[in-house]
Amino acid sequence: MRERFVNREEAGIALALHLRHLAPDCLVLGLPRGGVPVAAEVARERGWEMGVLVARKLGLPGQRELAMGAVCEGDVTVTNDDVVARAGIDRDRIAVAAMRERETVQDRARLFRNGRPAPDVAGRIVVIVDDGLATGATAKAACKWARLHGARSVVIAVPVAPRGWEKDFEELADECVSVMTPANFGAVGLWYDDFSEVTDGDVIRILATTESGEIRSSFVVRVSADTPLDADVVVPAGAAGCVVFVHGSGSSRLSPRNRHVADELNRAGLATVLFDLLTKEEESDRGNVFDIEMLATRLVSVMEWVERQEWARGLRVGLFGASTGAAAALRAAAHRPNLASAVVSRGGRPDLALADLPAVKCPVLLIVGSRDHAVMELNQQVAGRLGGPHSLLSIPGATHLFEEPGTLDAAAHAARDFFVRHLRWPAIAAAG
Repeated sequence: MRERFVNREEAGIALALHLRHLAPDCLVLGLPRGGVPVAAEVARERGWEMGVLVARKLGLPGQRELAMGAVCEGDVTVTNDDVVARAGIDRDRIAVAAMRERETVQDRARLFRNGRPAPDVAGRIVVIVDDGLATGATAKAACKWARLHGARSVVIAVPVAPRGWEKDFEELADECVSVMTPANFGAVGLWYDDFSEVTDGDVIRILATTESGEIRSSFVVRVSADTPLDADVVVPAGAAGCVVFVHGSGSSRLSPRNRHVADELNRAGLATVLFDLLTKEEESDRGNVFDIEMLATRLVSVMEWVERQEWARGLRVGLFGASTGAAAALRAAAHRPNLASAVVSRGGRPDLALADLPAVKCPVLLIVGSRDHAVMELNQQVAGRLGGPHSLLSIPGATHLFEEPGTLDAAAHAARDFFVRHLRWPAIAAAG
C-alpha cells in the first residue's frame, strides 16, 4: 500500500483506478472545496460527467473540528448520534446550527454553479468524492441527498479513510471505495505532501475547465467619433462576471502581465476585456498617461459599451487597474457606481485619484509588492480614504512589476478570488 499522496490531483488519479469497474456513464459529484480537484481527476480519467454538491459540517460548540452532524443542499441534515450523545447536545441546538449553515450552503451552491440547479441524479450511478474522510459527516449528508433525489446507486469514494469506515455508510451508500485505510489515521492532511487550501476561486476554475464553448473576439470600441480603441474580449462558457482591465503607464492590452491575470480569471469563469486606453498617436505624449480624468472618461465609455453587449447581459463588472490605470479605475467607480461592482489595483497609484476615493463604495483590493516601497507607502497613506470595504495585500518579495518568480501568480490568484467573491454572487461571510 502506498504511504502518501503527492497532492489531491495525484490522489484523484489513484482513486480513478479503484473505480474502473463502474459503468461508463457515472456522474461524479465533488464536495467543495478539497473534494473538487480529486473529483476532477476521477472524472477526467474515467471520462465521466462531473458536478459539484455542497455540504457543510455542523461543528460541536467549543470543538468546531468535531462534527455533530452536517447539512447538504435541499435541507438535508444528518447527525453523528454518538458525538451528540457524549456532548449532551439537544436537538434544538442542532436545528439552530443547521438553519445557520443552510444559508451558507445555498450561497456556495449558487456561487459554484452560477445559479444553476443541482445536477439531476435520478436513475443514475452517483459517485460522491471527497479528498478524505475524517468524521464523514458531510459525505453522509451528500449520500443522503443523492438517495432522496432518486439515484440508482450511490458510491462514496475517497483517497484515504480510517479503517472500518465503511460500516458508517451501510444505510447510505451502495459501495464504499478508498485507496488507503491506514491503521493510525489521525487526520486527512497527514496523508498528503501538499494539502494546501483549496479556495472558492480554485473550485470555480476547476469546474470551468469541464465546460466548453468559450468566445474569444477582438473589437474596436469607439468612445468618440475620432477615438477608436482596440479591445480583446474573452467570454468563457457560462461566464458569471466580467473584468475590464485598465492598463497602466505606457502599457497596452498586449501587456503580458495583465494577460497572465486575465487567463487566470478566464479559467475561473470570468469574462475579460483588455483594451487600449490611448491611440497610437496619443501614446507618444507622456502627459496622457497621467491624465486620470481623460482615462477614467474613456474607461466609463468602455464600461457602457460592455453593458450593451448581449454576452454581458446581467453580468456584474469589475475593474482591474495597474499603475496609473488603477487611479482611472477608482475614479470611474466613484463617478459611475452603477457600473462597477469591485476594483482591484495591482501596483496602483490610488493617490492620483485622491479626491474621488471617498465616493468609491464598491469593494476594493489593493495589491502591492512588499519590495515596492514607494508605492506601498502611497497605498498605505490613502487606503483609509476609500468609502467602501477595502483591504491592502502585500505580495512577499515582489517589486513594482511583479517579475520575481511566483509573485505574479500570487497577485493573479488574489485578484481571481476577490472577483469571484464579489462578481459571481454576493460575498459569502463564512470561510470554511
